[in-house]
Amino acid sequence: MALNVETLGKLERRITISVPLQPLEAQIKQRLAQISRTAKFAGFRPGKAPLGLVNQHYGDQVRDEVYSGAVEKSFGEAVDEAKLRVAGFPNIEHKPFGAASEALEYTATFEVFPEVKVGDLSKVKIERPVIEVSDADVKKTLDVLVKQRVTFVPVKRSAKIGDRVNVTLKATIDGKEVESTGTTGIDLVLGEGGRIAAFDENLAGGKAGSAKQFEISYPADHQPEQLAGKVVTYDVSYVSVSEPKLPAIDAEFAKGLGVEDGDVEKMKAEVTESLKQEVAKRVSAKLKEQVFQALVDHTDLDIPKVLLGTEINRMMETTAQNLKQRGADMSVIKLEPSMFEEQAKRSTKLRLILGEIINTNKLHATADQVRAMVDVFAQSFERPSEVVTWYYADPKRLDEPAALATEENAVAWVLSNAKVTDKKVKFDDLMGSAS
Repeated sequence: MALNVETLGKLERRITISVPLQPLEAQIKQRLAQISRTAKFAGFRPGKAPLGLVNQHYGDQVRDEVYSGAVEKSFGEAVDEAKLRVAGFPNIEHKPFGAASEALEYTATFEVFPEVKVGDLSKVKIERPVIEVSDADVKKTLDVLVKQRVTFVPVKRSAKIGDRVNVTLKATIDGKEVESTGTTGIDLVLGEGGRIAAFDENLAGGKAGSAKQFEISYPADHQPEQLAGKVVTYDVSYVSVSEPKLPAIDAEFAKGLGVEDGDVEKMKAEVTESLKQEVAKRVSAKLKEQVFQALVDHTDLDIPKVLLGTEINRMMETTAQNLKQRGADMSVIKLEPSMFEEQAKRSTKLRLILGEIINTNKLHATADQVRAMVDVFAQSFERPSEVVTWYYADPKRLDEPAALATEENAVAWVLSNAKVTDKKVKFDDLMGSAS
């Protein structure tokens, strides 16, 4: 096999390969001989047809198969010999197989993986969030859990912010009805958000069995747009008014959170441990976010077009599937590759960098690390042992925990080489508003 390698660009290469036909012709004859043993032709018993007749019927098919196999095999050998790491699939060009005489010659154009040189990580500054879960944080979390379990009790007084009202309403603009509940009442908790504040403020003050009318002038930038800049008149009839009743933090409350014996102190301890686990998870995510950005910022490399195109297509398909699941009409939504290009560049670049770091420093996850990751996944299920068994029943199911554990190794390696400083943060700043 003769080959010639041309450099067409930073990453683009072209190989011209010549494969002698004589060994291939021997393969073709062998293949045809095998076919002749079982081939059926009119007038001949199986295996007794002349080889020429077999060649007439199957020769072109067998020749194409042998030649295609030779192209695939010789290309693999050629890139190994030239020490080239091929990115994606090559574009193979050749004359018709039937036109080949002494040698099968073809060209393969392809991209190679770029050389990845990570910058000086000792200059990278990473801030590690530091936080201790306090009693106040536990109380705040319990307050949220209490509010999530609120019940409402009917009252005879006028509604106020915080109450739940059941109302029927009709909305009109310039005398034209734009919305109506009909005779069916809807529940609204006054002050819960998601609506213009003036609406809830006007609903306050009504009693069960009463009715009122009020107007609201919506701002020009209001969403949805059909109400923007409009004056809407509401006619409201009150069916009921109920006040919130928060549960006490007692044995029944504890049982509702999964503490079978109703021990309130045990419940608080479990909430504390849960918060600590969530804090650790978010600290890890913050560190990973900084590490990934540092790797992207401190590494220059050319991205193979074929890998970028593949990532763009993957993102487009994922987005389309998500939109369909949400009920979007894809016939009116047009996704363009340009919408995903920048994000795809970053993710492809990061994948190349992580791959280089992991392979160079032998950071692939160990069996123990994979098992630890599976245990983490299983914690959120009612029967963790069954989840672990499910993962190990099929080795392919371990791909995700193995990839995540390997990724954690890479993050830890970067952190060990970067300048990491601790930074105290507030619970709410790390967790987001818990109210």
